Amino acid sequence: MAAVTPSDSQKHSLSLWNFFTIGFGAIIGTGWIFLVGEWLVISGGPLPAMLAFLLGALLLLPVGAVFGELTSSLPLDGGMVEYVDRTYGKTASFVTGWLLLLSNIIMCPWETIAISTLFAQMFGSIFPLLRSVKLYTVLGADVYLWPTLIALGFAAFIIRQNLHGAAAAAKTQAFLTKALLCGLLLAVISAVDSGSLSDWEPAFQQVAAANLQTKATSLAAGVLALLTVTPFFYTGFDTIPQQAEEAAQGLDWHRFGRIISLSLLAAGGFYMICIAAFSSLMPWTAFVQEPLAALACLRQLNFTLYFVMLCITVLGALGPMNSFYASSARLVTAMARKQQLPLIFTPPPGKPAAASTHALLIFCTVLAPFLGGNMLLPLTNVAALTFMFACTMVCLACYRLRRSEPALHRPYKVPGGRFGIGCACAIGSCIVALMLLPGSAASLNPAEYLLLSAWIVLGALVKALHRYGHRA
Repeated sequence: MAAVTPSDSQKHSLSLWNFFTIGFGAIIGTGWIFLVGEWLVISGGPLPAMLAFLLGALLLLPVGAVFGELTSSLPLDGGMVEYVDRTYGKTASFVTGWLLLLSNIIMCPWETIAISTLFAQMFGSIFPLLRSVKLYTVLGADVYLWPTLIALGFAAFIIRQNLHGAAAAAKTQAFLTKALLCGLLLAVISAVDSGSLSDWEPAFQQVAAANLQTKATSLAAGVLALLTVTPFFYTGFDTIPQQAEEAAQGLDWHRFGRIISLSLLAAGGFYMICIAAFSSLMPWTAFVQEPLAALACLRQLNFTLYFVMLCITVLGALGPMNSFYASSARLVTAMARKQQLPLIFTPPPGKPAAASTHALLIFCTVLAPFLGGNMLLPLTNVAALTFMFACTMVCLACYRLRRSEPALHRPYKVPGGRFGIGCACAIGSCIVALMLLPGSAASLNPAEYLLLSAWIVLGALVKALHRYGHRA
């Protein structure tokens, strides 16, 4: 099969640093602020929580290496669709692309909802005006006018940057990544100034907080309990290969192959430092009792520091929104190029996405804050499942390509060859099984299965209508 090359009309502007910030920013987001207390409850302490995130990053390294090999060999926007199509055919490619599109397209609304919720709950306690106009309650969550408008304003900024092209979006991502690192630095400085390692004790203990409790009975079991959840917080590294066509001329593709694994390791280190720092500010068994524990303990220590961290948290939400908006647009383009979606989604020459694609993404992003904060968890879990399914299909495609196209130029290769690729396939399959297996800590609930089923039915309808249109 002939090699597929990027469009000559596409603008080439993204450097290795740009690709790193795209992936790292998409992975980190705001989960470390919102959920660090829950991580400690699930695992039973800071030590098992840090070990779980370390193991999670290491387990996903083979998957990241697979993406590095395939993207350096076939540098295409939305390349995951091409990889599966070359190995398993059009139907498997459509299923992979359609499910991955759900995981990508969900994250823009997710972050918009997160920003609206943050302004309503945290900033609203400082500035009561933000909660002065209540619109309605949906799924038990109150929706307020001013936080919704503010979230829409931030979303409009990200949309504008992406409409201006990859270079503008990449510059925005670099700034947002620096803001995230500043937030972590503030937490570390606070821990050094006011913290104590004795607050990590005991190394393991069963605790309960809000509606969550430690189910594990030992430190090792605590590590495993959180390990099943950690893949949720590493989703986003696929945004790096999704924009491969915009790579700068002369990019070192061998070094590019390492960028994805580097972003996973950097994210793992970020999470571990975050857990260590916040767990040093007060005894962790008391820390987990606070709602939004990380922000609550900072408010007790220093209100100015707390307010600064709130602002950084908002910027942290913009990073994934920026990365996933661009990634979703490129994925829709890739599926349209493969004639898996209507022609209206095929972009004009020199453009990474069609106007109809932007219209679809803008609609989803703008609608989101009106759905309320209680939509966050269902969207997260469904996105994680569809993301890992697509990753597993890509790993299987990489394994088959080693046999079907041995002469394909591979600037970067998965360490360990087929054995390393096989490990990636096994890891991806196990994670997907854990998400589908009833009773697993990571399994979907009925509402999430309903959302997933609705998307699958919609995909089947799109496929059938598109096929009928071609026949007509």
